[in-house]
This record gives sequence, structure tokens and C-alpha cells, in this order.
Amino acid sequence: MLYNFTQSIFKSMNIAVNTRLLIKDKLDGIGWFTFESLKRITKKHPEHRFFFIFDRPFADEFIFSDNIEPLVVSPPARHPFLWYYWFEFQLPKIFKKIDANIFLSPDGYLSLSANIKSLPVIHDINFAHNPEDLPFLTRKYYNRFFPKFAQKAVRIATVSEYSKYDISKTYGIDKNLIDVVYNGANSIYQPLDKIERKQIKQIYTQDTEYFIFIGSIHPRKNVVRMLWAFDEFRKDYAKPYKLLIIGNYFFKNSELKSVHQKMRYRNDVLFMGHQTPEKIHRLLGAARALILVSKFEGFGIPVLEAMNCNVPAIVSDITSLPEVGGDAVLYADPFSVNAISKAMLQMADDEILRKKLIENAKLQRQKFSWDKTADKLWNSLMKIG
Repeated sequence: MLYNFTQSIFKSMNIAVNTRLLIKDKLDGIGWFTFESLKRITKKHPEHRFFFIFDRPFADEFIFSDNIEPLVVSPPARHPFLWYYWFEFQLPKIFKKIDANIFLSPDGYLSLSANIKSLPVIHDINFAHNPEDLPFLTRKYYNRFFPKFAQKAVRIATVSEYSKYDISKTYGIDKNLIDVVYNGANSIYQPLDKIERKQIKQIYTQDTEYFIFIGSIHPRKNVVRMLWAFDEFRKDYAKPYKLLIIGNYFFKNSELKSVHQKMRYRNDVLFMGHQTPEKIHRLLGAARALILVSKFEGFGIPVLEAMNCNVPAIVSDITSLPEVGGDAVLYADPFSVNAISKAMLQMADDEILRKKLIENAKLQRQKFSWDKTADKLWNSLMKIG
């Protein structure tokens, strides 16, 4: 094993990379992982050729260095039937054409019909435990093919020890074949000064304190319970407060909209849709606290972004979030509206607690960075090279 690893360092390779999720102005969690890790890896390893495989026209900003050759392979793969066609029929032809040695897939999808060493990054397998949280065809595809992808992979990368354990147990994969590659946070996430925070609150909440949620409005994000909890909090807390929700609607939102209409303090909830990282930074930096009480997370990048902004967070006490949050966040049972509401009261009322969490976060956040992500992902890739 040591000999093969050493040899791979000096051998120039053609590395095929699935870059479907590098879409200008539309990067999500996996998209940012792809962007930040590949930007560093490609620049740091000019001895290798990287073939970025897009399923649509791409932005020049994603071609990070001279050793990258972009390829556009149609059709755009944005539906389970097209996923299958793109990965099983289109990619094998590309691999042969470019004489690829390795396939890196940051979103976890592989080509079962291609004879190539493959490393998928499987961020989490929520769909195996909560299939009802996804549209019918999507969950059928995931639960049929991701176990096969895991078995085909030479190694697997994932973003937390929790996900490593989950993938190993659920799919019967030797845990020694799974590498943990934590996420990082965008460098723009830095603390705001007192004047900036006041200005932002004046603009968006009429100088009112607020909590903030960042993420897709998806069943696993537990937004319905968060809304009920905020309504309870507002009934018990004397001062005005707002809740800002940043993110697009994803799936099964009729219950959420119904709950919002029934809320006593619904006018204090602001749905702000998709925002740029620059605006998210400003809104997060002025918040009293982040709230991420998800039912399931593979990592939870907003928690790390909040830490970097010196903003404390209320997070779920399950899945990967205790691993990311350590002793720098306030935990709540995501299935208890009352527990979430009490955590909001604590965060609003207890300045000593907030300061303690912020101080603890200064140490906890040092465990995570995109530089570390890129290095660990590269080391995982080289183990199969």
C-alpha cells in the first residue's frame, strides 16, 4: 500500500471530476464543497491533468488553473432518468476518450458501467432513513443506486465521523475505507463590528433583534417545528423579535405554509429566499443567533459560518451537529417544540451564555477549514491512484 501511494505521487494522472454542481450564482452546500476543494487541489497539483465534466455551459470562474480541461457533456442531468443516462452512458465514453485514471465525484454519484477507479464524496444518506423527505423518483434513485455506488467505490470520502459511521453501518462498508473530509467556511464569514450590526438591523428588522435560519426549506431542516417554537418564544418574551429565513423552498411545503398562516406572530417571520454569500454574511453577522434544528445533517456548514462570525447557534443534539458544534453551541431536541423555544429564550436573555459560546467557538472553529478539506480529499484520492 505504501509503495502504491508513493508511486501515485510521482505519476502524472488524468483525473476526471464530476463538476455538475458548479453553477454560477447557484452553489449550495455540495457545490461549495466542490468549488473550494477543487480550487485548492488543482492549483496545488499542477503535475496532474484535471478534466472537469459539466452537464451545461460553465462559467470561466470555475476553471481555476491551466491544468484543467473543461468538458460539456449533454444532456443536463437534473432528473433521475437523465442522471442514469448521463452517468451510465455518457461518462464511460468520456473516460475512454480522455484516458482517465481516476474519477472523483464530489456529489457521490458514480458510473456503475465504467471500468475506472472511483472516489465518491457521499455527504450523508438521509434518504436511507427518511425517504419521505424527497420526491418519489429521487428517493427511488438514491436508495437503489447509492448502495451500489458505495460498493463500487475504491474508497469513500464523507464530511463527518457521524456520516462515516452511518455509511459503514447502513451499506456494510469497511470503515477503514471511508475517509472523513470535513467542510470549511467561506473566508468572507468574519465578525461584524457594532456599527455594522446596528445598520443591518435598522435596514432589515427596524432595529429589532432576530434569529436566523440558513438552508434549503426542506422537511429534514425541521422548519415547521422551528416556526411553532418561535411563536411560543414570542408569547413568552416581552420584547419584539424577528425570525429571518434564508433559502429556497424545496419539497413538501404545504404544511409549512399552513403553519405560518396559523402563527400568532407570523408577521415577525421574514422569508428572504436565496441570497448571495455576501448578503448572508451581513445578515448572519448581525443576528442574535443562528437556528439549525435539523432532523438530520451530514455536517451543517451554517454552524461553522456562524462560529466564524462570532454568532452563537442553537442546533439539534443529534446526527453530525454535536460533532461540529462541540461545546460552542446551545443544543435542543429537534423533535420538541418546547425545547427549541426554551433554547431561544436562553439565547435571547442570557448574555453570559452567549459570550461563553462565542469564546468556545473561537477554538472549535479552528478544526475546520477549506485548506484542510482540500488536503484530506487529495490524500483520499491518492490512496486509490
